[in-house]
Amino acid sequence: MSEKPMKPSDKALFPDQLLGDIRQMIEEARASVAATVNAGLTMLYWQIGRRISQEILKGERAEYGAEIVSALARQLTSEYGRGFSEKSLRHMIRFVEAFPDDRIVSALLRQLSWTHFLAIIYLPEVLQRDFYAEMCRVERWSTRTLQKKIASMLYERTALSKKPAELAKLELQALREEDRITPDLVFRDPYLLDFLGLKGAYQEKDLEAAILRELEAFIMELGAGFTFVARQKRITVDHDDFYLDLLFFHRDLRRLVVVELKLDKFRPDHKGQMELYLRWLDRHERKPGEDSPLGIILCAGKNSEQIELLELGRSGIHVAEYLTVLPPKDVLKRKLHEAIERSRLAIENRGDDAGEATTKTTVKKNLTVHPADARKKLAKPKSREKGHGKGGKP
Repeated sequence: MSEKPMKPSDKALFPDQLLGDIRQMIEEARASVAATVNAGLTMLYWQIGRRISQEILKGERAEYGAEIVSALARQLTSEYGRGFSEKSLRHMIRFVEAFPDDRIVSALLRQLSWTHFLAIIYLPEVLQRDFYAEMCRVERWSTRTLQKKIASMLYERTALSKKPAELAKLELQALREEDRITPDLVFRDPYLLDFLGLKGAYQEKDLEAAILRELEAFIMELGAGFTFVARQKRITVDHDDFYLDLLFFHRDLRRLVVVELKLDKFRPDHKGQMELYLRWLDRHERKPGEDSPLGIILCAGKNSEQIELLELGRSGIHVAEYLTVLPPKDVLKRKLHEAIERSRLAIENRGDDAGEATTKTTVKKNLTVHPADARKKLAKPKSREKGHGKGGKP
């Protein structure tokens, strides 16, 4: 319905604030009604799916279920329209199979629409479906954003996917019941930075400059909750200056997050550099109510065994690769699934081997660089004029 233009004489009869308040009331009421209708329809679809599933289970022939769905669809479509076609009814049946607990569905209905559920219910793994549903609820993704996250294989790129199923379930349960976000839900590997438009040879300063130009897109790839704080933040230790590439704050984790950029593969000495930065921030920048700072080392490649031996998680350090040019999707999918299997197997082996904990404690003791040594041995400072204009770069 088109709006009639307001006459100048009409506008003079009431203050702008009155019109603004009433407009807000109307928009809020419309949104509330739409949300209520959506929630009611989505729960109706779940109930229809459950009822059909119950009836199908009574059948003794495999063809019985197909006959019921087809016949129901014809009758319901004639009475209520295309929203109850055979395809739609099969979506409803799948809805119940993917989310059998109506209490969980009820909780999700506050943020997820029917189109959200359609994007999720055909994902093959239970943990995948639970992850996307809960992250969608917490971060309030639109359907389009959800579809992009799924297409970019976000779940497979999180640390959560690399954990054994039981541990991942516990973490998702905490997210569902307490809205508790953990680093394993936030950090991912690899990060997809194809939007930076970097091709051919480039330097670290080019990578950093491209990220700052596309800061909004970079933060979206990092995930919800990140707030940009500073670039090239200077810290001084015993008269030596070091420069942090990028500094963020994560609202849900309540932590400062350092992002260091590396053009080469991860090296063990990168750990000492990052530990120095994190210890300094913990001592000088951390505010009451915040947890210890975390670090992300973005590098062109990494060795899985080195990462495992260094036990970087104990230091609050996450190492991830970044991709400025995306490989074919099937190649990326294969690599991610191989990484998931390797990580799960490594965690399970650690749990099975009773003597391995002692061994790893010894390894960690030998490899961990103490703050006093990190400055001297690992994070050799550079002046702003050297290299790429950045201090603290190995």
